[in-house]
Amino acid sequence: MVFSVHPEYPDSPQLSQPNLFTEPATMDYVQAKEYCLNKPAAREDHPFGPEVTVFKVKEKMFGTLSENEGVGQMNLKCDPQQALMLRDIFESVMPGYHMNKKHWNTVILDGSIPIGELQRMIDHSYTLVVKGLKKTERQALELRFPAKELYLD
Repeated sequence: MVFSVHPEYPDSPQLSQPNLFTEPATMDYVQAKEYCLNKPAAREDHPFGPEVTVFKVKEKMFGTLSENEGVGQMNLKCDPQQALMLRDIFESVMPGYHMNKKHWNTVILDGSIPIGELQRMIDHSYTLVVKGLKKTERQALELRFPAKELYLD
């Protein structure tokens, strides 16, 4: 919330409406990293070197994040049909770089994809990986976290 002071009443702050033109409409490298790490039981790893951050849940990768010339890019797991659809809709979504191109997309964080859609893509990737875990691993997560946080799509 943002407070502003009414000119006639300088001692009484009033809530002002958020400025939709100055608040971010998309996600940058730092925000993407934070969003991924806020998933239940998510952790960060660097098996490919310090330049590539890998996000895992129970040792299974649900995303990668790196920078190329100051622009973030993510690899995210995706349902094959949805992967093709997203590539058709967004120029900044392409087959997964160094990944199985049927099941992974590379998403360029260039500001062209709305923040809600990027969050949905990350949620979808995370959910696919959680659903693919061994039954005992999945059940252990289900005991610690509500289903609505684990299964987001």
